[in-house]
Amino acid sequence: MRTIRVETSAATILLTEAPEPKVRDRQSGEIAKDAVSGEALMTLGVVYIEEGESSLIKVTVPESGVSEGLALGAPVSLPGLIARPWESVFNGQQRHGIAFRAAAVTPAAFPAAMGASA
Repeated sequence: MRTIRVETSAATILLTEAPEPKVRDRQSGEIAKDAVSGEALMTLGVVYIEEGESSLIKVTVPESGVSEGLALGAPVSLPGLIARPWESVFNGQQRHGIAFRAAAVTPAAFPAAMGASA
């Protein structure tokens, strides 16, 4: 399936849910692993704000990409953010959506206010 690079330079991204292990199988509690590296995956929630519009999204990152110093409500950076459309059939019902994945999640700074001088 095709992946789409997400340009984040003009966006403000705020952490809304702390990173936690991504569960592959809810019944067994198995943690999801990267198909290539075998590294454990983490999910986190962010609000993505750009051009006056916002969206709450879940992002998957490798465990090694989770930086220290993350705080809820604080701005973060998501280097290498991609979007991947998906679809599946679950209990006979067709489902679809967009999965987001980044190489890392790191603390960031709030953007400077428009027209403000230093």
